[in-house]
Amino acid sequence: MFNRTNWSTIFTGFAWLVGLVGVVVLLSFINVKKQTVKCTNVKILIPGADNFIEREEVDQILREDQGVLVGRNLEQINIHQIEKKLQANPYIGFAKVFVDMDGVLNIEIKQRQPVLRILNNSGQDFYIDNDGLKMPISPNFTANVLVATGNIQEVFGTRVDTLRTQMARDLYKTAQYIKRDTLWDNQIEQITVDLKNDIELIPRVGNQRIILGNADSLDIKMKNLLIFYKKAMPQVGWETYRTINIKYTNQIICEKRDSSLIAKQDRKLTAVDSLSISRKVADSLVRAAIGKSMADDADERTDEQKQTTAASKPIATKPEPAKTVIKKEPEKEKPKVIAKPEVKKAEPKKEEVKKTTTVKPVVTTKPKTDANQKTNKEKKNK
Repeated sequence: MFNRTNWSTIFTGFAWLVGLVGVVVLLSFINVKKQTVKCTNVKILIPGADNFIEREEVDQILREDQGVLVGRNLEQINIHQIEKKLQANPYIGFAKVFVDMDGVLNIEIKQRQPVLRILNNSGQDFYIDNDGLKMPISPNFTANVLVATGNIQEVFGTRVDTLRTQMARDLYKTAQYIKRDTLWDNQIEQITVDLKNDIELIPRVGNQRIILGNADSLDIKMKNLLIFYKKAMPQVGWETYRTINIKYTNQIICEKRDSSLIAKQDRKLTAVDSLSISRKVADSLVRAAIGKSMADDADERTDEQKQTTAASKPIATKPEPAKTVIKKEPEKEKPKVIAKPEVKKAEPKKEEVKKTTTVKPVVTTKPKTDANQKTNKEKKNK
């Protein structure tokens, strides 16, 4: 009877009982801790580079909803109410609030990420985020996303809402596809909707309109456009066609522009493009300034090289005229006295001074031998 006892089951049940008792004790300890511990600080974490909402705005929301939090007991702070209030903000997608044992209230905020900016035909301006929800324009920050203009009927109300029209859903789907692809994200800079309710893409490279139609079979349409870019465009040129129609999945229809107007036609830009244009102009000015400074440095280096070569040439050619002076008056003027001023005027480097000192004995020995030969000849003649 004793051998049939299942000790493993008994140990497992005992372990669960101990764990349950430990959890109860821990919760009671936390509850007691909350009653005694006060809030010492409020830490707000807003990750990401897009600052649609600032820390000051979060502090204001907390003050309006809960009052002053620092100095209050932790049990008097409604954490769930704070999360609900923060998530009601149109720029906050998710909020997490928790308290540690030191009395610090931690608030983590995840901002909503826009993928498309809409300018409808009524003059309204709003964003569409990653989840396909509309969000208002922020006075603090402007997101660098695609802009859709033209015949758009989608409107924005006073609260965050889903998309109502099929055109807005197609624009959202197209913007998501372009953002995921690195090539099209760099090539496509704007989306427009014409009077026929066809979506048109405006590229950065090339002065033509790409007629997409709708967002059906989007992957096939963009692959056909990529093949056309690789095979046809290098042969005919980027300014040959006025429109590229890829709305049909099995063919591409292109409309040529007048060859005499290729150099004259310029695409008209709207007020929405002012931000991108200012960035491009600033980048070009910076590149021009860098190129100019590099050219100036190169000119200064060449001038310094010319000056050093010009200063070194006279030192090597000066000893020859010294010979003529020594022949006329060998006793009064010595080559050593003549060579020294020349070294001081040129002020060469230490290595060049060593070269001039090695030339001195050669210069002085030649005039002395010539003078001795002349004196010996005169003695013989006498």
